[in-house]
Amino acid sequence: MAAPSLPFLRAYPEALQQQVQTLITQDRLASWLLTRYPQAHGIRTDGALYAYVMALKNEFMRNADAVSKVAFDSKIHVVNNALGMHSTISRVQGSKLKSKREIKLAAMFKDAPPEFLRMITVHELAHLRLRDHDRAFYQLCEHMEPTYHQLEFDVRVYLTHLELTGQRLWAAAPAVAHVSGA
Repeated sequence: MAAPSLPFLRAYPEALQQQVQTLITQDRLASWLLTRYPQAHGIRTDGALYAYVMALKNEFMRNADAVSKVAFDSKIHVVNNALGMHSTISRVQGSKLKSKREIKLAAMFKDAPPEFLRMITVHELAHLRLRDHDRAFYQLCEHMEPTYHQLEFDVRVYLTHLELTGQRLWAAAPAVAHVSGA
C-alpha cells in the first residue's frame, strides 16, 4: 500500500513528515493527538468566541483596529488552507466611509482543543496589524502565543488525520456555564 500524501505538511522537513507517516502506518496518529490535547474548549457560541477574541486582542493588541464581529463560519473550507479569515468591510454612510473588521474561524474548530483555538485566533488577530505572512507577522504571532509554530504544526497534523479518516477527535465540550452567587 502506498503511503498517503501529506498535503497539510508539505512545507515541513522530510524528517517531520516521516514521523507523521510512521504514526499513520502504526495507526497511532489519533492517540498521539489525544495524548497531547485531551479535551476540547468550551466556547460554543459566537458571543463567547467574540469575548474570547476580544480578551486576547485587549491583552496584546489594544491599539489595533477594532473588531466588530467574530464568528464560527461553516462556509470556511479547511481544504483551501483557510482555518480562519479576517476581512474589512467598507461602506459609505452619508458622506463618510465606514470600515468594519471581522474575524471568522472555521466551524470545525468548535470541537477542538483550546490550544488550537488560540493559535488560529492569534493568527487572525495578527492580521489586524500585518497583512502578509512574513517574518514580522510570525514574530507577532509568537509574541501572543510562544508555542505558535508547534501548535500550527499540530493543527496541520490534525487536518491530516481528518483528511485520512474523516473522524473528529474531540467531542463537543459542554457549554461554559455562568453561576451567579446566591
